[in-house]
Amino acid sequence: MASLDPQLPARFADLKLEIASSYGPDFESCITRAWGEIIEELDKATTKIADEGTEIIPQVSLSELDSLTPSQLDNIKKRGCVVIKDVVPDTEAAGWKTELQQFAKDNPTCPGFPPTDKQFFYIYWSKPQVEARSHPGVLKASAWLNGLYHIKGSKQLQGVDLKTPLTYADRYRIRKPGGLWEAHPPHVDGGSIERWEDETFRTCFEAILRGDWRTHDPYDLDGRIKARSSMYGRPNQASIFRTYQGWLAMRQPETGPHQGTIRFFPDVLLSNAYMILRPFFRPKATPASDDPLAAENWEYDLSSPDFPGIYALRDGKGYTGPRPNTETHPHFRLEKTMTAVPNVKPGDMVFWHCDLVHDVEREHEGIHDSAVMYIPAVPTTVQNLEYLTRQRDTFERGVTPPDFPLADPEATYIGVGRPEHIQGDLGRHAMGYSVSAAA
Repeated sequence: MASLDPQLPARFADLKLEIASSYGPDFESCITRAWGEIIEELDKATTKIADEGTEIIPQVSLSELDSLTPSQLDNIKKRGCVVIKDVVPDTEAAGWKTELQQFAKDNPTCPGFPPTDKQFFYIYWSKPQVEARSHPGVLKASAWLNGLYHIKGSKQLQGVDLKTPLTYADRYRIRKPGGLWEAHPPHVDGGSIERWEDETFRTCFEAILRGDWRTHDPYDLDGRIKARSSMYGRPNQASIFRTYQGWLAMRQPETGPHQGTIRFFPDVLLSNAYMILRPFFRPKATPASDDPLAAENWEYDLSSPDFPGIYALRDGKGYTGPRPNTETHPHFRLEKTMTAVPNVKPGDMVFWHCDLVHDVEREHEGIHDSAVMYIPAVPTTVQNLEYLTRQRDTFERGVTPPDFPLADPEATYIGVGRPEHIQGDLGRHAMGYSVSAAA
């Protein structure tokens, strides 16, 4: 894993100035007012999150998706995460785990982490993964999640189809009890410094940068579908647009809190507002009060190139983050607010908004492994179709998908997936067998 450097190039101070100037002479006053409001709201929200704990994470079943009330939908969108239960039959999902364990035994040289005791597998094309991504229940859940996004007004976005999901090949993990897991601290995927540097991506957060943060809409497609989330070609940085990231549980009988599961900061609007404005403020050298989190102890600043939580890779291959922590983003109160998902059974899926802060529990205090396949929700867009064509080619050749670091070809592995393992016509379409980049 590449080492990280918090010292960003001087040109990023110019980026802050560019952003400030693009919003006019009132930028400082508008976002300073917004900063104070966000801090005040975070104080209330973090208290609620800490008090409610796991119960704050929404849970629904696959069969309920089309009959949820407006208040249930609003809560799912507010929290930015949801557990969808019974997406796949228990026995089928548990069977995939058994097959994946056998896959590792049959292919002992397959790449994984840690290398001496593999638990996170850099494998993309095993038969269970191909079957799971194309499963009708998984595709139904994906389409429903895509549908939580919208296009404002009467604007038409060419090539966008939220009802027809696509697939994105990712990895799986079978984490053992004990030990400390440091690989996934609190972070946000789907773009690093690009959130500020790419002009199109930046439009997704325009209301926040105007100081009108309460009107920010994390589910507005405009800007998302053409945003450059991978300007530097960093390995493991998704170049497609995922509405929600997700994983499928495979462990019997269930996996829950303190068992190496995923955790969230369950408020996507507030977390976006805070993180996007954080680079423009710093703690005062001489505090005005004893409370370091109070708004009066923070000041507007454009002099530094630092974007807190964004790190340069020392190998020169771009930037990673945002990775908020208790020093860079203290108002999140992450030590109290990172909230584990409730118990999940095989075939249940956990999804989280592409902007949501998430991590994996450092400690696994259970007695069984924690086994999941990573399967996000991906809508049909022109950019995504272009990626899908390249991904389909890597599938047919049995090599690493385009967004990931090259590894030994999987084509010769025992138990590798083939086109005939794709489930159904919708699954074939989602894998790119009835579409083209020109569609």
